[in-house]
Amino acid sequence: MVLFLAFLFLQPASYSAEGNSGKSVKLRVMSYNIHYGHNMYNQYDLEAIANVIRESNADIIGLQEVDVHWGDRSHYENEVKILAETLNMHYFFAPIYNLPSNLEGQPNRQFGVAILSKYPILKAENRHITRLSTQSANPLPELLPGFAETLINVKGIKVNVYSTHLDYRPDPKIRKMQIEDMLNIMSESNNEQILIGDMNAKPTSPELSPLFSTFKDTWKEVHNHDGYTFPAYEPKQTIDYILTTHGIQTESSEVIDTLASDHRPLISDVILFR
Repeated sequence: MVLFLAFLFLQPASYSAEGNSGKSVKLRVMSYNIHYGHNMYNQYDLEAIANVIRESNADIIGLQEVDVHWGDRSHYENEVKILAETLNMHYFFAPIYNLPSNLEGQPNRQFGVAILSKYPILKAENRHITRLSTQSANPLPELLPGFAETLINVKGIKVNVYSTHLDYRPDPKIRKMQIEDMLNIMSESNNEQILIGDMNAKPTSPELSPLFSTFKDTWKEVHNHDGYTFPAYEPKQTIDYILTTHGIQTESSEVIDTLASDHRPLISDVILFR
């Protein structure tokens, strides 16, 4: 009996199927382009967006097309602050544009991407990637903000979460530059990473290949067909993604049927390992 007990205590710690030891945590992640709070009928309805997020039970949400005091179209509201307070979440907003208000004495007009989280955001930074400004008459490629980088503590497991919105133009040149910039930024971290965003490109687009060489597409991990997210009323395009590094395991992925925005939100259930 003594020898048997000694044998048990000398055995190595058990490992999961992914080769990680110790703690694991399930996490529900969402990618949602909220179209500055406008639904498929072009009506401003931020409450509907909040309801979709609440009912999804998502833990971390990467948002795109977020207005903060931008203008009439969103009632000059701080959309991300309202969503965070309504949903009782932490948040980080990364403006792409930060312009003087057209109303005297009012805060700057801002538009960009954001991250909502049920878990504490330990660090956050608005990183620069190459863009062609939509606010200039004759834009040239330049480094501009709007790539949200956060470090989130998920029940003791630290993970980097990013939210991005890539160039919409048919020519992929700017997207290629943006992807190179993002990969350079994300290579600075040794943590597991989740990249959330509207890439404005389908999965077979050549410019996305470098991303798929480094990250796993959570949808493709569990499905052998495309996950269409745009346009919301009759989706025919896959342009919204949740990508993870290889130490994160995908359990499931789904597209939510809703017209609260012109995009349908994408949700993935993943497992983090300590």
